[in-house]
Amino acid sequence: MSFIQANRPIRIAHVIGKLNAGGVESVINNYYRHIDHETFQFDFYVDADSPCRPSRELLAMGARYFVVPPCQKLPQCISALTRLFRENRYQIVHSSMNTLSVFSLFAAWRAGVPVRICHNHSTAGRGETAKNLMKYALRPFAKVFATDYCACSQYAGAWLFGRRSMERGEIMVFRNAIELGKFEFDPRVRDEVRRELNLEGKFVVGHVGRFCAQKNHNFLLDLFAEVRRRKENAALLLIGDGELSGAAREKAARLGLEESVRFLGVRRDVDRLYQAMDVFVLPSLYEGLPVVGVEAQAAGLPCVFSGAVTREAELTDRVQFVPLDSKPEQWAEAILSCLGLNRGGFSEEIRRHGFDIALSAMELEKFYAGRTVS
Repeated sequence: MSFIQANRPIRIAHVIGKLNAGGVESVINNYYRHIDHETFQFDFYVDADSPCRPSRELLAMGARYFVVPPCQKLPQCISALTRLFRENRYQIVHSSMNTLSVFSLFAAWRAGVPVRICHNHSTAGRGETAKNLMKYALRPFAKVFATDYCACSQYAGAWLFGRRSMERGEIMVFRNAIELGKFEFDPRVRDEVRRELNLEGKFVVGHVGRFCAQKNHNFLLDLFAEVRRRKENAALLLIGDGELSGAAREKAARLGLEESVRFLGVRRDVDRLYQAMDVFVLPSLYEGLPVVGVEAQAAGLPCVFSGAVTREAELTDRVQFVPLDSKPEQWAEAILSCLGLNRGGFSEEIRRHGFDIALSAMELEKFYAGRTVS
């Protein structure tokens, strides 16, 4: 008799680091909502200094949260993880902390966990020197304690585990899949949200992302200033929070954009907010595969991405890529070229690319089932 048949549900430890309403957390939560909870349950391991609280919705579904010291307190972190992994007798530890996964998987190895998954969601890019040095220093150790390798895209997989591993089929790619129906364009919701936010008659540029160097908000405000110079009724929606939100607010004020830029913070209704936008902009310095880019395309939005975003994120013909070293004027031209484009349904197109969470969750279940032993 298999382990799964005899011991349902199987609890899987998901190490995610900080709860900050970010993209990786959103992806894992999406998968958890759609797996069979009678067969698999997730235990989330989160940092003690997380800015957000555990999800009540996920707790009600049977998830558990364990709070541990952050990686900045490495000995305490490894000690706590080792103890908890051993006490809970996990069959699988699934770490989504990119290059930092080496530490949680070392703890899993010490605790005797047989299946140790390293899952990469990111790469490296300019503008974060200290963080990049750490990533490159840890990258050679990605496989040391892992038994399985996963990534959100082929690009992210090759970056951490090596191109040869990707070509040999050693890396399982789990797309940043979404609930497609939730983001389908709805003109009624669009009108409703635009009234709520006083955006009627505006050309709305949207962005969803944590305020950190990677997301490049400083440049986003520069390019929006150029859009605003050319189109006076332009507005910018910034959804998210983070350590650089204060600096972004100060810059918006210096550029005289206080009336045109809306800082909406962390929102639980991002699917509705996409409806109010006319174009989605992502000038990131680097990405694995941005889930917000998938969501925006599912909402029928034309998208303008930086050249640092993997081409795997191009799921519809509404995507433009602009080199990071381009001037704000070039970005403004790309953004304004989206004026008047009709919003339409792209669910089937995105589903064909493998981003339907219902199908992807079944693939994850098969992946876990194939690695669980009696």
